[in-house]
Amino acid sequence: MIFIGIGGNLTSRKFGSSFEVLRSALQVLDSNECKVVRCSPWYRSAPVPLTDQPDYLNAVFEVTTEFSAERLLAFLHEIERKFGRIRTVKNASRIIDLDLIAYHHKATRQKGNGRLCLPHPRLTERAFVLLPLFDLAPNWIHPVNGKHILELIKELPKNQRCERV
Repeated sequence: MIFIGIGGNLTSRKFGSSFEVLRSALQVLDSNECKVVRCSPWYRSAPVPLTDQPDYLNAVFEVTTEFSAERLLAFLHEIERKFGRIRTVKNASRIIDLDLIAYHHKATRQKGNGRLCLPHPRLTERAFVLLPLFDLAPNWIHPVNGKHILELIKELPKNQRCERV
């Protein structure tokens, strides 16, 4: 199973509201090279870390593809650029964010130098990833720490606001 997180909290003059941007990005992703199999319900969440930014709209979706994990991540970055994502400072508001959450049961620990780290290194700290991932894969086990997704959800910081839309 390959899972991708999608989110954003800014509107786009060209593409519309956050929801319209994210829905359009899913349509672009669903191509000959990559097929969207299913999508979790949408969630509205407070920024992490908590700031005065607008709330985010988030979901997780499952895809099938012949792309390697590295090529899939590059494809996600291409889609972000197409929709106007500009990377400024860490945790800044954004039009769109596409994250490769998990690629089958692959586990890599390389960080830095743009290297891919799987599963996503901060997924265990984010309700806006774990809750929609649970909707799609209620028996998912983290391939590095061996924890069941319910255990990871119970360990989330209690101050994260994340609710199904």
